[in-house]
Amino acid sequence: MNSSFILYLSRHTLETTLLVSAPILLTCVVVGVVVTLFQAVTSIRDMTLTIVPKLLAVGVVMLICGGWTLDVILRFTNEIFGHIQNIGP
Repeated sequence: MNSSFILYLSRHTLETTLLVSAPILLTCVVVGVVVTLFQAVTSIRDMTLTIVPKLLAVGVVMLICGGWTLDVILRFTNEIFGHIQNIGP
């Protein structure tokens, strides 16, 4: 195992993490901006108004993207175990 392999593995891990977390993070950002604009227009300052829509939106995104996310994580895990098997004794 050399340094280029470790760099490849680190980069692939970060890319997979970003790819898996992107739908949820983008949903939180979009819903947060929409709710903040709604609160600014209506002058409503209720904390549950910010949390409940985000939770609902994240739940819907997890239901929609759950299979794809699981597929990405399983491919990454199989690749890692393949590398471990090649390194083993």
